[in-house]
Amino acid sequence: MLTDQELLRYSRQVLLSQVDIEGQLRLKNSRALIVGLGGLGSPVAMYLAAAGVGELHLADFDTVDVTNLQRQVLHDSASIGETKVDSAIARLSAINPEIDLVAHRSALDEDSLSAAVAAVDLVLDCSDNFATRQAVNAACFAAGKPLVSGAAIRLEGQLSVFDPRRPESPCYHCLYGEGSDAELTCSEAGVVGPLVGLVGSLQALEALKLLAQFGDALVGRLLLIDALGTHFREMRVKRDPKCPVCSARHV
Repeated sequence: MLTDQELLRYSRQVLLSQVDIEGQLRLKNSRALIVGLGGLGSPVAMYLAAAGVGELHLADFDTVDVTNLQRQVLHDSASIGETKVDSAIARLSAINPEIDLVAHRSALDEDSLSAAVAAVDLVLDCSDNFATRQAVNAACFAAGKPLVSGAAIRLEGQLSVFDPRRPESPCYHCLYGEGSDAELTCSEAGVVGPLVGLVGSLQALEALKLLAQFGDALVGRLLLIDALGTHFREMRVKRDPKCPVCSARHV
């Protein structure tokens, strides 16, 4: 049940016919893993906490640096030197003391990542490197958990949802293959702050739709964002029947 305080806190959201009391209860009873508490993870964590997702699992092994503050709005100057997880816990607890927060302060290896994914209902990949995205994708498809994946660099952003519960859904590997070891990061190529805020906010929206069970998720679609010209473009993405990550689920 929702308490009177929760009904008041989430009243503007509950007013939506697509959410209502039932949807808010689903959010309260949901658990989400956020991998990365940087530029993308900041709006993701804050919006999911504010919306009342009952349990947020926070994974990041890094500490807050002054160079983060231009875009990682979850943290502030007083957080410099703290772990990003501890900084996030302080901020999210202030936003919404009604939710539970679970900390993962160490880098997730194959076993710990599998356990972390198995413990939640949905995963949001807010990391900044290809190897982590591939590992998270593999863990999600092995566990049958939906994955909301976002990325942003320079003035370009991308967003998609990969859902192993749906037989037509591709996975991250279907889209990007083995990738490249030469992939640039934001620390090398740069990124504008509002772009990661936009992509992260859209990731949070997709997660709320999946958890509360309303709307049409970005499964089989890739949203491309050109911040320089303020253009949005959508591409259809099909599952690769020979994909080494997800094909075994659909034999």
